[in-house]
This record gives sequence, structure tokens and C-alpha cells, in this order.
Amino acid sequence: MDTASSTTLHGGGRDRPVPGVVGDDGVPLDVTIRGTRGPTVVFCHGFTADSRFWDPQIAALDGHARIVTWDQRGHGRSGWGEPSHATIDQTGRDLGAVLDAVAPSSPVVLVGHSMGGMSILALARQRPEWFGTRVVGAFLVTTSAGDLVRQGPIGLAHDAARRLGVLPALLGGARMAAPLADVLPWRDSWFGRWAVRRLLFTAEATDAEVRDAQWHTEGLPLPVGQAFGASLLSHDESGALPVLARVPVVVVTAGEDRLTPAAHGRRITEAIGPSARLVEVEHAAHAVTQTHHDVVDAALLDLVCEVRPGGVVGRGA
Repeated sequence: MDTASSTTLHGGGRDRPVPGVVGDDGVPLDVTIRGTRGPTVVFCHGFTADSRFWDPQIAALDGHARIVTWDQRGHGRSGWGEPSHATIDQTGRDLGAVLDAVAPSSPVVLVGHSMGGMSILALARQRPEWFGTRVVGAFLVTTSAGDLVRQGPIGLAHDAARRLGVLPALLGGARMAAPLADVLPWRDSWFGRWAVRRLLFTAEATDAEVRDAQWHTEGLPLPVGQAFGASLLSHDESGALPVLARVPVVVVTAGEDRLTPAAHGRRITEAIGPSARLVEVEHAAHAVTQTHHDVVDAALLDLVCEVRPGGVVGRGA
């Protein structure tokens, strides 16, 4: 996988690559900055995506914030280390390394979709002292604090295999088969489009939206996807939610989300308490940032304006 940083275009402006950002195990992380004024907004994409996932939101914030995007390990242009490090705990530490590199003292708003939101929760557990000081806001989109094996088709299948006692054999077989399967001509199939439409979109999604999402999703190497799978289903960061109560939080849910059902977002909001605001998008699925980006953009811009100097900059511990 190419691990070199590059200069790309987002929303009509040129990104500045940040060289030398690495995880605590030496894995290189691709990081870019756009803009110079306002609070720093760090975007954390979800599983199988990359930083381009946030293009609509980056365009909406243009001129309002200093925008940071990064590719999580194994995704996009970032590197890939030991498969055993493909955990939410590790992506939380990676996020900490990104913050140290791009915003060692400036106020930061963390934005996360799905696995990106889980990374933010992991960071809150690892570095609670940052929340209400360095981190002044959080924006969580279709994510979960844990217990995904109880809801959603993938989680239910995982739980059924565990109950039947065949889960270790299935995971071991998938780990062995992933490198071989990765070179087979399975990408861009009709079944893949059906699965992407079913898991990420509602029935109203256009073929162009589905094909674009399929291209990004299937671009993730299968060994990376297999390595992260167990951690995504077993993670539990519910203990970190009280830490987020120190800052303004917006939680976005999608009424037809099959991967991280809306009930997960509601539980996050309730656990955080008065500092959290819930935005429910009824006729949307997991890819709500793409299909209903006007709603997501407006909620994010409201949060960024709230935490600007002179606004709310953190709540007491």
C-alpha cells in the first residue's frame, strides 16, 4: 500500500500534507491540513473509507475552520502494520498522534463517522484530560459505543456463530483466506452493489452513489478488513461517554441505518447528558453524510460556530 503523503484538492482549496506523522508502533499516517483560521476540525472517517469521504463537509466548512483530514491505518494512503494492531484502541492512539502533530495547543473539534466515532471514544478513554481543554467539541455520526453484536445483520451473524461455537474457526479461516481472496476478480460485481446498497443506503440511492461507494469500499485490502472486523464488533467504549460530557457534542443518527442502528446514537446521547444534542435523519442510512449532507453540514457548522473563541469552549469536568 502506498504510504507517501500527497497534495490533493478538497472543496476548491489545496491541502498541505503533514509529513512524519506516525502511530506509536511506527505506522505512517497520511495527514493533510486545509485553511489557517478558526478552530481545528479533525475528520475521522469510517471503516473501508478514506479522508475523501468527508468532501461535502469539508466544502461546507471552507473558510470557517482549519480542516484536518487523515486516513486511518490500513486505509487510503496510510500505512499498515501488524494485523494484531487493527483495533479501536490503536486507532484512538493514532488519533492522539495526529492531534499532537497538527494541534498541540489549539482548540480542536473531533468529527467521526462510524469507526471514526469509535476512535474518538477510544481517545476520550485514553486521554480524558484533553476533553474540555484541547478538545472543545465532538461530532459523532452513525456510530456506536459498543454492543454491535446485538443489532445489525453483521453483528447478529457474528453472535450466532459465537453461540454455535464456530466463531474461532470462521475467523481463522477468513484470516487465512483473505490474502488469496484479495487477488480474485470479485470487485465491481452486481452482488457487491447489492450489498453496498443494502448496508449503506436506502432504496432511493442512485446507481452512481452506490457504485462510488462500492469502489471505495472494495478498495480496502481484504486482510485489512478481516483484521479490523473482530475489534469493530467487540469494542466497548461506553465508559468513555462521561468524558464527552465536558464538551458540546452533536450525535447524528440515521433512521434506516443497518450497520449502526439509530438506537446506538440515542444511547450515546442519553449517556452523555445535557451537553449532547441528537440530530435524527429519519429517511437515511449509514451513508447519511453523503445522501443528506445538507442536514449534516448545517449541524456541523453550528457546532463549529458554537466553540469558536467567544462561544462555548468546554464544560467543567
